[in-house]
Amino acid sequence: MASTTKSELILALEQIEREKGVKKDDILGMIAGAVTSALRKHLGKTAIIDTIIDPDTAAITASWIRRVVEKVENPETDLTLEQAQKIKPGIEMGQEIRTAVETEDYARIAAQTAKQVLTQKVREVERDNLYEEFKPKEGELISGNVHRFMERNIIVDLNKTEGILPPREQIRRERYNVGDRIRAVILKVDKAQRGPQVLLSRASPLFMRRLLEMEIPEINEKVVEVLDIARDAGFRAKVVIRSHNPKVDAVGACVGIRGSRIRAVMNELAGERIDLVEWSDDLSVFLGNTIVPAKYSSVRILDKEVKRAEIIVPNEQLSLAIGKDGQNIRLACKLTGWSLEVKSEGQKTEETKAVQESRVADLTELEGVGAKVAEVLVKAGMADIERLATFKTEDLMTLQGIGEKTAAKIIASAKKYMSEHGGAPVDAAPSEAPSSEAVPAAEEPATQEQSNSGAEGN
Repeated sequence: MASTTKSELILALEQIEREKGVKKDDILGMIAGAVTSALRKHLGKTAIIDTIIDPDTAAITASWIRRVVEKVENPETDLTLEQAQKIKPGIEMGQEIRTAVETEDYARIAAQTAKQVLTQKVREVERDNLYEEFKPKEGELISGNVHRFMERNIIVDLNKTEGILPPREQIRRERYNVGDRIRAVILKVDKAQRGPQVLLSRASPLFMRRLLEMEIPEINEKVVEVLDIARDAGFRAKVVIRSHNPKVDAVGACVGIRGSRIRAVMNELAGERIDLVEWSDDLSVFLGNTIVPAKYSSVRILDKEVKRAEIIVPNEQLSLAIGKDGQNIRLACKLTGWSLEVKSEGQKTEETKAVQESRVADLTELEGVGAKVAEVLVKAGMADIERLATFKTEDLMTLQGIGEKTAAKIIASAKKYMSEHGGAPVDAAPSEAPSSEAVPAAEEPATQEQSNSGAEGN
């Protein structure tokens, strides 16, 4: 390998180091390793060889290192004192001797190795650089062109690398052709053999969040906060928002003048309807807000531990609250994590009436209790026979139409019923006196006017 060629090699390596980030010393080290391996094929597998490449001229020098011993057991690593003194007079027993090895014949190997190592290293560095470039971009919006289709996956050209948009992250109603411009969010970046694997999404809540931040300055500036998003990608979404400034209306800021802001987001999402849900610290109010665009009359928390609630809506709002194929209430449940049961006021009235009739029927089984007296007891919240058995006569006399004799008869009948049906002893005094007014089924919060994203979201 001529001196000028070696100089050119060093210059080329230095240029690659500047442009590609592949270190020159790493390449020279690998070339030296390749020359050493080639020399071992000639001198022996166990031979100790020290190969050095000059970092300025690329000149290759190699030395065969052996130890001076009395008896040679391995000629690849040992030699006698007599043999050593012929090479280097004055050398003593136990010392090492270096013998120069001709490397000119291995210049071709060095050149081939340099080419292979460079190609491999450049690819590795480019892959690492791309990974380091795209990994911090997880969660960001990115645009590219549809490059090709791999089964149902869309491969997107991102200039420096490719992104993959799998079926689960696509909006079902969208169709693309090769060359179409597409916008998505970078969901995840992983290392792969051929470079970084960039997973894209258009169906995730994160994609909608980034679009809202881009189109609505108040969200980008954190004046209005997006707390949560539930999506049926391409069809409907619910977005929980809260304003941190009492002077800024969260819904109004998101909707924009004549719906311009929210419509821009909807257009990017193939017309996906967006319901804006106002956050409330009052759980009942917040749960009621989630069925927007429908309005609610009242919310009743049935079981806070298992997260069950009942929402009552005006009769004409029932179909809107449920939505097509149950989509609206399903998204509300997904958004809150609660099991929400929606009923119309008419259904609730009928249900309450049926329950009262059932309780009246149960009470009429008591001896001496007619339908009218049973209705009075039910309206007063005294339909529990076991509880009636613990009352005193004066407790029932507070109810309209019930005198002393009737009260005594009711209590006696209740005690008899409990004894016949295996009830607990009924001699104890009542824990609390009943009220003469009916007990409401639930405390109803004040109806809050609901807001939506506009006509498009209804």
